[in-house]
Amino acid sequence: MSDTVVSATYSDQAARLVARIDQDRWGSVRPSFYETARVISAAPWLPGESRRIAYLLQEQAPDGSWGEGPAPYRLLPTLSGVEAALAVLRRGATSAETARRLATAVDRGLAALRALPPAGPWPDTAAAEILVPSLVAKIHERTALIARDGIPDLGGWRPGPGPALPRGYDQAVPAYVAKRYTAAGSLPVKLHHTFEGVAGYIPRALIPDGQDLLGSSPAATAARAAAASPAPSAGAVAALEPVAQRYGGLFPEAAPILVFERLWVAAALARAHLPAATLPTLRKWAADIHDPRGVRGAPGLMTDADDTAMAVLVGSRVGLPYTPEPLDQFHNGSHYDCYIGEDTGSVTANAHALQALGSHLRRHPEAQHTYGPRTEKLRDWLIGQQRPEGPWPDKWHASPYYATQRCVAALTQYGGDHASSAVETAAAWTLDTQRDDGSWGVWGGTVEETAYAAQILLSTATATATATRQPRHDRALDHALDRAETYLDAAAGPGHHPALWHDKTLYAPQAMIDAEVLAVREMLRTRPGVDGRRTTPTDADR
Repeated sequence: MSDTVVSATYSDQAARLVARIDQDRWGSVRPSFYETARVISAAPWLPGESRRIAYLLQEQAPDGSWGEGPAPYRLLPTLSGVEAALAVLRRGATSAETARRLATAVDRGLAALRALPPAGPWPDTAAAEILVPSLVAKIHERTALIARDGIPDLGGWRPGPGPALPRGYDQAVPAYVAKRYTAAGSLPVKLHHTFEGVAGYIPRALIPDGQDLLGSSPAATAARAAAASPAPSAGAVAALEPVAQRYGGLFPEAAPILVFERLWVAAALARAHLPAATLPTLRKWAADIHDPRGVRGAPGLMTDADDTAMAVLVGSRVGLPYTPEPLDQFHNGSHYDCYIGEDTGSVTANAHALQALGSHLRRHPEAQHTYGPRTEKLRDWLIGQQRPEGPWPDKWHASPYYATQRCVAALTQYGGDHASSAVETAAAWTLDTQRDDGSWGVWGGTVEETAYAAQILLSTATATATATRQPRHDRALDHALDRAETYLDAAAGPGHHPALWHDKTLYAPQAMIDAEVLAVREMLRTRPGVDGRRTTPTDADR
């Protein structure tokens, strides 16, 4: 497609975004409070601790909790903050004033934990069933030691009682997991990213070897170093210092995130149009990332179906039509496991797989005998995961708008008539949940979720227009899209995106969100019939 059909504003912004990402060897994401507190606790020998302690004190919310999102999401960050503050106090290496502030933070953090709803419901974040009980046990251990020995600079201060283990968690899980893999003789790679949860329960022989970041996680890397030896580890310092330099002395939960960031950015921009200036860089990304053995989201992680499917899909969008054969290892008979040994499936990974398979079959119809039946089973599995009211949930994101957009995009393209009812139900749910200001959001309107919701409606309109050979004139849908466009035009730009993505805690991949918003604004601007309804100029028109 010629670049002239796209506004210069969109093309220039897309080119600048791609160039910025290409220059960043780590990825655009905010530091994680949980992760940084784990490094404070396990790695006092790492340069920059005073910066991290200041961050711990600064980030505590007025209610005493730490973290982002609603109260249940603050459980793990608050446990991490309390335990880290206790660890620093126990070491006794700070000034008296800092010690007093840390003690106050501990008291407020423990009060915040007591105020949490006792039964959640708790979010399905990475290895929470291990990390939460492990931290509760550590807090009880540290409070007992301080109650016995005291803190010299704090007189008679003693921390309050340690937190009760929230309902839904089992205190025995970390030890059980460690015992299970001790008997097996090795720790699986899937536990490397959250190694800090089992580090205190496994024998030294099971500590993973290596000098790089363990499972792409600074917390896991610091825990590995602490479990191996109380002395500073030159290898751990060498692995952690560059990350700290990139993120101002602090740490994200995964580093680097280049594979995820680049694939998702390229796919987002492709939904609108890939400007010619971006193609050489995007092709280089796709070629560098593709691996016939499967793609992993970051160094030290397992290969997974989500990144593998996106690598195949992005390759097809930039003229590198890779075969979907690397996905075969993840197929379980009806759909794709995200990774070998997965506990809960992901609809977004499978939506990406459906797009990768469907795109391949359109280019290679001779592969129908191999991938045709698999595509049909995958379509049916996705439809079966839809909630009765219309959305799809997913474990990688707090908002159903992300998963619903992914499923609707895949099913409108490759689901055929079998998927029409599911798509229409999703569109009706999306229309019904738009907020008064034109936005969408699970906890409040956000530009990210509004971008997904607008794409759901645009996909539905495009599918209907293709089927009927004429543009769809649905007043409710057009009105919703007009309001979404107005909201996005007013709200778009550099800023703080709320954290909605699931890792160990919530995070926000800035560049990926920017790409989604940029692309959908262009899709809204160029949708059929918009010129006759627009009453105010957009940025692209000015």
